[in-house]
Amino acid sequence: MAINFNEIAEDFKRTNWKDPGTWTFAPKLLVLIAILIAIPVAGYFGLWQGQIEELERGLAAEENLKKDYLAKKTQAINLDLHKQQLREIDTQFGALLKQLPNKAQMDALLVDINQAGLSRGLQFELFRPAPSESAREFYSERPINLKVTGTYHDMGGFAADVGQLPRIVTLSDVSIEAGKDGNLSMDVTARTFRYLDEEEVAAQRKAAAAAKKGAPKK
Repeated sequence: MAINFNEIAEDFKRTNWKDPGTWTFAPKLLVLIAILIAIPVAGYFGLWQGQIEELERGLAAEENLKKDYLAKKTQAINLDLHKQQLREIDTQFGALLKQLPNKAQMDALLVDINQAGLSRGLQFELFRPAPSESAREFYSERPINLKVTGTYHDMGGFAADVGQLPRIVTLSDVSIEAGKDGNLSMDVTARTFRYLDEEEVAAQRKAAAAAKKGAPKK
């Protein structure tokens, strides 16, 4: 069946849109299609859009809750392992802390450093501990300026002996020069460390809090 578009166009031209009772089939069909399209569009923007957005937010929140649940479940499963690791860390920290002397042991450590050099046949031209310590969070650092003379082999042995002391001592700022007598002269800074007792830690934290409180605001 052929469609006569010219006839349909004429029907639309003759249509009295204010009087639906006189409409022919083509205008009625067009209005029906428009209504069928308009109802869902109006429903989407007027009602369903908000509900769909709320549903999407709910789905996103559900996904985040699932992730949080899985993360907490994993933490709960590994809780015993974490506790064991924490105990191991505490043990290791305690072992390292024991390598730091306390205030009463610092003089003995200075003697150990001096003895390590003398036992290697080195001659001390300078052994000058810093007059004060540099405090850190739970320990303090004290540099010692050293100048020794001897052979290269003896200096290497001295460095090895210092590294094997039961207390932590580091050597830095090393400078070696050849002497006129065939020996070497070494300038070096030995750094010793000791842990702060509870009173010193408390005093340091109190001073830091006071300094922070008194600092000008930016």
